[in-house]
Amino acid sequence: MAKFDKADIERRMQGAVESLKGDLSGLRTGRANTSLLDPVVCEVYGSMMPLSQVATVNAPEPRMLAVQVWDKSNVSAVEKGIAKANLGLNPMTDGQTIRLPMPDLTEERRKELAKLAGEYAEKAKIAIRNVRRDGMEALKDDEKAKEISEDDRKRSEDEVQKLTDTYVAKADEAAAAKEKEILTQ
Repeated sequence: MAKFDKADIERRMQGAVESLKGDLSGLRTGRANTSLLDPVVCEVYGSMMPLSQVATVNAPEPRMLAVQVWDKSNVSAVEKGIAKANLGLNPMTDGQTIRLPMPDLTEERRKELAKLAGEYAEKAKIAIRNVRRDGMEALKDDEKAKEISEDDRKRSEDEVQKLTDTYVAKADEAAAAKEKEILTQ
């Protein structure tokens, strides 16, 4: 049976780009964005839980996030989780609501964040190239097993390369857009 599956390769490359977009959305720009708190986990009820499972996060103002903790006994655990996430935010607690004002980004911090966006993009491109390598190996295995001809292998390799180029370009595009957003705030 043929090992090569073009749809699977495209799905995996798309997954790498989606993962990159998720990573980039967590990078802080000058505006409040609820996805900034997605990586935050809190120790509640004896286990580590994502913030989204113990509180509601919203952005009532352009430069403020508000975290509404559902259970009053978890407020300090949520505060600790936000502090441990090292996001550069100073929580201000008011009952069951934790307010997080967005500080202005320094020029140096903007450059660090832009560099980090580039690093995320490079990781995504490596993942895409690894998927390409897997596809190329599957095609060679299929040819050795006499399931496809040499011409079919070469044609499919060209398709895999085109997919790779497309998804690498998408990763570059996403990173460039995020870098521009960070640097022009």
